[in-house]
Amino acid sequence: MQIQNIQDVIDQLTQITEKCKASQNRAGYFATLYKRMTVAVRDGINANQFEDGGRMEKLDIIFAQRYLDAYSCFFAKQPCSNSWQFTFDACTDNSLIVLQHLLLGINTHINLDLAIASAEVAPGDSIHALQNDFNRINSLISSLIDDIQECLCKVWLPMRMLLRIANGKQLPVLNFSIAKAREVSWSNAVMLASMNAEQKNIYIQQMDSVVKLLGEKIKSPDIATRFMLEGIRITEYNDVTKTINLIDTTVVN
Repeated sequence: MQIQNIQDVIDQLTQITEKCKASQNRAGYFATLYKRMTVAVRDGINANQFEDGGRMEKLDIIFAQRYLDAYSCFFAKQPCSNSWQFTFDACTDNSLIVLQHLLLGINTHINLDLAIASAEVAPGDSIHALQNDFNRINSLISSLIDDIQECLCKVWLPMRMLLRIANGKQLPVLNFSIAKAREVSWSNAVMLASMNAEQKNIYIQQMDSVVKLLGEKIKSPDIATRFMLEGIRITEYNDVTKTINLIDTTVVN
């Protein structure tokens, strides 16, 4: 389905979330988080928090369409990008903690899709005028993942313990940096904005390969980290629907 406005995005993500609840599919974890992100962007546009609300809605639509197309293609057993293929394949892996599933989706959507969408909505030199709003949308994403991580800590105490043990050390999963991903995504957006179609296709293929490698590190961190994550996994809900509801409804003040 081709979406026309930001409410269409929210409606489509709601449908995916409900479908994943019914089928106990972990793809619903990221879809639910993404729905919350989109609602936050819509509310930000309505509150005039962006420099150009119309441009931001257009960016949100193009950005979301890439996720929705990847989701549709994957579950129709049609080709999609390597990084989304890897991310959706990982949804069947029962050994991953919820946060890993969320980060896999965030990694692909920010590091691949956001750069491509930004270059499309602001080609050529106009890309530079987008930077402030680009940073604002990423700040919304970052605050929401912090909110979700905090709510997961409240339910699964071993995650709280793990964060305390880490104490700022570079654990490959928990220290996935959205700020760093934003910087890389913006650099890629600026590069893509100045390219012709052939150059873009080559560059996007290269981006896709790099994003998939990052996903592999999130899915399979070093042995010591995997051992610590196992302590969290055995305490998490096995009921996917319950977890989706938690991601969807929990607000941490």
